[in-house]
Amino acid sequence: MMPPFCVPPMIRNLVNASALGFVVALLHGTAAYAAADIASLPRDLSAWGMFKNADIVVKVVMAGLALASLATWTVWLSKTIELRRETARARDGLSKLETDTTLAELGRGSEGAHDAVSQLIQTAAREGSLSGWTFDADFKERVALRLERVEAAMARKIASGTGILATVGAVAPFVGLFGTVWGIMNAFIGISEAHTTNLAVVAPGIAEALLATALGLVAAVPAVVIYNYLVRAIATYRALLGDASAQVLLLVSRDRGRSARQMRAG
Repeated sequence: MMPPFCVPPMIRNLVNASALGFVVALLHGTAAYAAADIASLPRDLSAWGMFKNADIVVKVVMAGLALASLATWTVWLSKTIELRRETARARDGLSKLETDTTLAELGRGSEGAHDAVSQLIQTAAREGSLSGWTFDADFKERVALRLERVEAAMARKIASGTGILATVGAVAPFVGLFGTVWGIMNAFIGISEAHTTNLAVVAPGIAEALLATALGLVAAVPAVVIYNYLVRAIATYRALLGDASAQVLLLVSRDRGRSARQMRAG
């Protein structure tokens, strides 16, 4: 029977010391590598910091979406003020049409006014003046044609600017998606060039991509909501104009009846 192999104590201590040194060096290298990764990460991951560090294409996309969002809120503010003002004027004009008066008197009273109901009254009074205030069978039809043209013109005027909202609501998500795709492409290019998948290479491109997506939604969602709100408000305003046109035609009918009675009395 052979005696067991015995390692001299000096050699055994040397091997243990070498192994311990290798482990310490490995742990130290891993910690240094992790510290280097952390140090190479971008410090400013705020929205403004990501914008400053983004690719030029992503910057253009973000700037365009920010301008689209600004245009959306500008249109909302201006059109809301305009609609409230014009709706209040239309209601006041309707109350005037309900009084016991004549088309000629209302035409003289509305001279110089530029609101929609005054325009309806003026165009009807203009037709009456051109017709010599002769209420023949075709007079009411001619007045109705004039009122339709004024209604259409006022509707186009009040709806001007809302097309921007429709465009932003439809296009902004796709523009943001383009920025997302470009940012992800940059992330993959960075991985390919650095031959590594550590967070320092991937994070900036992914962050830019997500920011572009967020800006696309920030621009598109309010634009759609505001557009629907303005469409309903414009529909209400157009309904008031339709009521005013009907009142003007009723006034024409009353004037025709008065004229007939005066002719019979004469």
